[in-house]
Amino acid sequence: MPSKIPATIVTGFLGSGKTTLIRNLLEQANGRRIALIINEFGDLGVDGDILKGCGDAACKDEDILELSNGCICCTVAEDFIPTMEKLLARPDAPDHIVIETSGLALPQPLVRAFNWPEISTKVTVDGVIALIDGKATTEGRFAHDPAAVDAQRRSDEELDHDTPLSELFDDQIACADMIVVNKTDLLTEAEAEALATDLTTKSRPSVRVVRSAHGELPIDLLLGQHAAAEADTKARHEIHHHHHDDDGEEDHHHHDHDDFESFVVTRPEIADPKAFAEQVAETIRTHDILRLKGFAAVAGKPMRLALQAVGPRIDTYYDRPFDGPRETRLVVIGQAGLDRTAITQALSA
Repeated sequence: MPSKIPATIVTGFLGSGKTTLIRNLLEQANGRRIALIINEFGDLGVDGDILKGCGDAACKDEDILELSNGCICCTVAEDFIPTMEKLLARPDAPDHIVIETSGLALPQPLVRAFNWPEISTKVTVDGVIALIDGKATTEGRFAHDPAAVDAQRRSDEELDHDTPLSELFDDQIACADMIVVNKTDLLTEAEAEALATDLTTKSRPSVRVVRSAHGELPIDLLLGQHAAAEADTKARHEIHHHHHDDDGEEDHHHHDHDDFESFVVTRPEIADPKAFAEQVAETIRTHDILRLKGFAAVAGKPMRLALQAVGPRIDTYYDRPFDGPRETRLVVIGQAGLDRTAITQALSA
């Protein structure tokens, strides 16, 4: 059976920087074809033109689909499912789908929609990213301009939940696989650390909290989380009950992801996949590694053992036969300052 197309859901209030984060992501696509579904509506929605015409094959205009009939979580059947069906019916299917929700959207109904029979066999939710405005959240406002959010709410005739920002925020955090604290350049180090600690406490154990100043994060940190969120909806339950089961300006900053680093660890075959997975998990915990991915050569097995780790959660599966040296290669991604020597030794032991 062909593998499912991964989809990443990006949530966050109006002005949190979702469009900027996605624009930065596209600039790192390196040939990977990414389709965008943008939940724009009214006069205050996402400016799709920011993402169109970037001159790269990763973001052709026909790969950018705008949902302008209202909040995506309230128009799943009428708007989102038909749009997904049209996208999936194309002969040149995308490598990855990124869905930018309205700032008022509840992510849980959208995640559940991936279990609809029309799309469940073709797409999986790779991960839910909750982008928050670090400055506004620290000050208890959650959104940079609450008045603009209220205006957005009034402009959406289809909106069927009148949820306070604090409750929407809680629901976005409850559903997230990764929380991105944006605009940390407006915070002191103590404020940023306190906010990250608070968010870590409130979120599920496997959720990672990362920081960003201008939505600039490595693409390999954001995509490829393999969360299969649609199969895990009970763990992402809405904290607040609702009636049914935007964005930051384009920033012109150069991409110098100095706050993050990655390197490759190569080692010979492994003997015991289960023991090796435990070894990897312990290394991640000890060195606070954000992402770890790659493949391993298992003694006596002709197929590669693919390995994906997001925080302490590790997924392994045999993907295909080796077409090169039988060796284990792992990409380690984390905050700048990783102890490469110690990590290499721990993974090579």
